[in-house]
Amino acid sequence: MTITGPLWLVVNTASGSYSADSADRLQACCGAASTGVEIVRTINFPDEELPSAKDLDAAGVRVLAVFTGDGTLNAAITRLEDWSGAVLPLPGGTMNLLSKRLHGDQDAESILTRLCQGKGRAVRPLVGTTSHGTALVGLLAGPGTVWNVVREALRESDVPGIVTGTAEAIAETYEGPNVHIVEPDAGREEGYPLIEITPTGEGLRVKGYYAESIADFLSQGAALLRRNFREGPHDDLGLFRQITLRQTDGSPIDLLLDGEPVEGGTQEVFGLAPSRVDLLATGHDD
Repeated sequence: MTITGPLWLVVNTASGSYSADSADRLQACCGAASTGVEIVRTINFPDEELPSAKDLDAAGVRVLAVFTGDGTLNAAITRLEDWSGAVLPLPGGTMNLLSKRLHGDQDAESILTRLCQGKGRAVRPLVGTTSHGTALVGLLAGPGTVWNVVREALRESDVPGIVTGTAEAIAETYEGPNVHIVEPDAGREEGYPLIEITPTGEGLRVKGYYAESIADFLSQGAALLRRNFREGPHDDLGLFRQITLRQTDGSPIDLLLDGEPVEGGTQEVFGLAPSRVDLLATGHDD
């Protein structure tokens, strides 16, 4: 698939991979590819609103490139569900899980250059479905998600927030109610302080993270801050088409949807469905 014509770009200046000359370098990639592609507008989110399908169609734009983290990518892509154009996810955040799924471990300039040269395809990968919206790359459920507050304080260099948030996070994950899987029958009966659900082409890949001491919780919290969930003790629970979670005390479940906090209900059902908008990929997509 070859990109031609005008292209809009969304950036988030607070994202992990953004720099002041990022947009200029991406524009240069289009020119180097000699396909007539030009970034004619750059949208600075959140100072500017994310574009709608109507906005893009009125401008004659068929491709929206999004150079942000996974949370903003989720917001931009779900806003365009059922649009007839395509979205190009670029790695502009810290972990860039969606970009890695679609392109492999490539930088934004290499990805855009390949697309401009026709080395890409439109795909509709399986994504997670929830009552709160779509999870493009993953969900976290349970009291362990409270470490997200500490991560945000670190991002803003808020030292008092880091200290207070860390103390509260340890207490919440060590003493709070666990989340357990009620359908299908899987995992520990006592549940887990943190469950990770990742949509893949084979199903929802589910892992349950646990810890048996405060030191373990500190280690898991540090891993959560880095969004490196493979560290620390966990159970690989398998692949499922649908999964239902409930908190052991019946209270609402705290969720992170593509890294963004959501207050869940007392029971949550997660499933799989194809993406409702074309995404442009240059690598293997599962």
